[in-house]
Amino acid sequence: MSSTMILRCLTAAVALAALGVIAPLAPLPSAKAAPGASPLSLAGADEVTEWHEHMLVALITAGVNPIVSTRDAALVSTAVFDAVNGIERRYEPIHVSAEAPRGASKRAAAVQAAYVILVTRFPAQAAVLEAKRTASLGAIADGGNSLERGVEWGQEVAEAILEWRSTDGFSSAPPAYLGGSDPGDWRPTPPAFAAGLLPQWATMAPWGIVSADQFRPSGPPSLNSDQYLEDFNEVKAMGSLGSTLRTAEQSDFCRFWQTSTPTFLWNRVALDLIADTDNELSDNAHLLATMNLAIADAIISCWDAKYFYEFWRPVTAIRLADTDGNDGTTLDTSWTPLLVTPPFPEHTSGHSSASSAAAAVLADYFGDDTSFTVKSHTNLSWVRDFSSFTSALAEVADARVFAGIHFRTACDVGVVAGNEVAAYIMENLMGRLHGKGN
Repeated sequence: MSSTMILRCLTAAVALAALGVIAPLAPLPSAKAAPGASPLSLAGADEVTEWHEHMLVALITAGVNPIVSTRDAALVSTAVFDAVNGIERRYEPIHVSAEAPRGASKRAAAVQAAYVILVTRFPAQAAVLEAKRTASLGAIADGGNSLERGVEWGQEVAEAILEWRSTDGFSSAPPAYLGGSDPGDWRPTPPAFAAGLLPQWATMAPWGIVSADQFRPSGPPSLNSDQYLEDFNEVKAMGSLGSTLRTAEQSDFCRFWQTSTPTFLWNRVALDLIADTDNELSDNAHLLATMNLAIADAIISCWDAKYFYEFWRPVTAIRLADTDGNDGTTLDTSWTPLLVTPPFPEHTSGHSSASSAAAAVLADYFGDDTSFTVKSHTNLSWVRDFSSFTSALAEVADARVFAGIHFRTACDVGVVAGNEVAAYIMENLMGRLHGKGN
């Protein structure tokens, strides 16, 4: 896959289109690959990783909101995992418990499952996705009945996953959320003063955890506490647009993490790391599903906390500091953060929560002290190198505080919550079926 396809910027527009009609089975290609089909871009690539690459391109092309993209990635990963696993039966399924037809091609099933999810979510990309499907199926040597059975099974699984999640609360349209007016209450922030984004995510049905509030963290510090004063003074000094304390590198990584959504950057990290392994198809399906479900549920958990605590953002807190009852804070009515404040409550940090969940899964698989590169989806030459997942999470937290959009406690608590969600997913979903498989 050409890396230039990933250079398009993921916009902030909200993609809240309801699920469309399930795509019908398209004609099977011949055993020969489609003309012009390029080989997989990664040394260790297979149909699972290939179609997660296609997923990232589709998300960027469609300009999917970063929060919505976590659901789309979970849809793809779940369908691919259950399709492959229904043939091999190595693990407990995520949702589809039926067994695949005997002799079905797991490679074809993975392709069709991912294709159906993506073409249903992004019908405007149907022609491009169909061409990729043709190339993928054409490269599978199995052919014949095995290929056909795999495609039919992948279709069945994808339809079941879409039906399952069609009632998860994604397409609900609650009234505009405008917050409150008491000290500490979130309210629309400058410059757009937009209503709170995606409040339905706070009550969305999770993927693996029991409920959205299962890992609800403790609330923000009380306004008259020493911890609040410490958080307040740090973000006021380090996160202002004109801060003289923040270094050029710190400003740079603030912008880097702001333009790199968790879904893109952690799937990109996972795919790069997988490329250096000799994983089997099912190994990759299991790892990517675990990570993307952890990210998706971490965001649902985070949104539960955001709309439960309804805490104000730093830009509001600093401009209204004379109302907070804390003698140590001082207001600055013209204070402006380095980056524009996202339009939803502050506590906890979504990026810290999602990144923590992803990092926990990858650290469990590859080891925390794994070196890796994080790439911005707006420009693949813009990278950050890390020697551990722990060090990456520390920079994510700094980036949110130094950008002026989060208090430190929201990032610290978000990391803990994301880790707890990931641990639950790893311990309770997709467990290996002893005595089955290899």
